[in-house]
Amino acid sequence: MDKIRNLVDLHTHSTASDGTLTPAQVVRHAYDKGLKAIALTDHDTVDGVAEAMQECAALNEELAGCGVNELKEQWNPFEVIPGIEISCNYGKTELHILGLFIDYKNEELCNALVEIREKRIARNKKMVELFQEHNMDITLEDLYHGNYNTVITRAHFARIMLEKGYIKTKAEAFDRYIGPGCPLYLPKPTITPEHAMSMLTGAKAVPVLAHPYQYKLGDAGTEECVQYLMKLGLKGVEAYHSSNNTYESGKLKDMAVRNGLLVTGGSDFHGANKPDIEIGCGRGGLRVHESLLEDVRKCKKLFS
Repeated sequence: MDKIRNLVDLHTHSTASDGTLTPAQVVRHAYDKGLKAIALTDHDTVDGVAEAMQECAALNEELAGCGVNELKEQWNPFEVIPGIEISCNYGKTELHILGLFIDYKNEELCNALVEIREKRIARNKKMVELFQEHNMDITLEDLYHGNYNTVITRAHFARIMLEKGYIKTKAEAFDRYIGPGCPLYLPKPTITPEHAMSMLTGAKAVPVLAHPYQYKLGDAGTEECVQYLMKLGLKGVEAYHSSNNTYESGKLKDMAVRNGLLVTGGSDFHGANKPDIEIGCGRGGLRVHESLLEDVRKCKKLFS
């Protein structure tokens, strides 16, 4: 008998960007942890979505074959929501905007993501040159680690630095070398919020501002940012996130309700790259009820 599942995670990452589990492994891991659904929201790419959805279909077929769905009041098929997390610049602040239920096969979206990826590859090559100049033997081959479809982020640089003994912790990489203002830091190519929101709405996604308090804009600045993005089509706020405490989540929920926005939540799971964050429960206290997903689904139907 399968246990009752009513929790979801609407913010997860795989090896398609800077996670350490493949999209298929993320799906299996989420099911094993008792979740009902996840959104795969890799950074600036939808390349992992098809694999995740195929694995989801295979999982559900296996469950049906085992007779799990005979007690329909206790079991519904596991679900993968196609998603993305797009980075953009809001003044001097880098914002991350989730796109839930995105049409990941949309041609304009895919072309725009290819352009962003090409600019990132050029930036990564320049960072590799900087590392070489500072006598750190890091190559693009090291970063891709055989997965040439992945989106390289600074987390990949930190992993290789740790593996090669140049640092003792990944935090040291960001604090001393690859954080803003550090000697090996180069800003990644960014796009405007207008461009990011146009990409998402053009691909029929439900746009949600990810982890609003991570931008350190203050309450008034955060609400101002939210209201600005609302004019561009923002539909929700990620109130529940691994970086928030209960009080902060409550304030973000109130902000969302006050502005007529959806409330969503997710762990921001990255596997071993963020070992203290587990899928579905974050650092232990995160719980995102399926009713929040249903609200997003209703919004998707309304504005599609």
